[in-house]
Amino acid sequence: MTPRFDAIGLVVSDMAASVSFYRRLGFAFPDGAEEQPHAEAGLPGGLRLLLDTEDTVRSFHTGWRPPSGGSRSALALVCADPAEVDSVYEELVGAGYHGELKPWDAFWGQRYAVVHDPDGNGVDLFASLPAAE
Repeated sequence: MTPRFDAIGLVVSDMAASVSFYRRLGFAFPDGAEEQPHAEAGLPGGLRLLLDTEDTVRSFHTGWRPPSGGSRSALALVCADPAEVDSVYEELVGAGYHGELKPWDAFWGQRYAVVHDPDGNGVDLFASLPAAE
């Protein structure tokens, strides 16, 4: 038996807010997903992003509690170029989402920024910097 990676799951406190956030980033949740206790969006390569409400998780894991003290996971989204990192970051922050780390030129050769989804999960935005001439 060899398990294979199939999906990334996030527990969300407000499905509508989370679906709206991830749709802004291009995730194709079906119409009506914002009203469901569980939602899925297909990802390239056949993977899926799964969102479950806190109540859904508690329905089968009664002792579940949201983590405290910060998130331990992040999604990383590649952008077409450094300018797109800046524009996506500004669009999300302008829409009221928390900008954790403003875009900057990281020493590892990427334009890099972090925003939080409605539950405080980090979403990294990055693109390769042009090679120095």
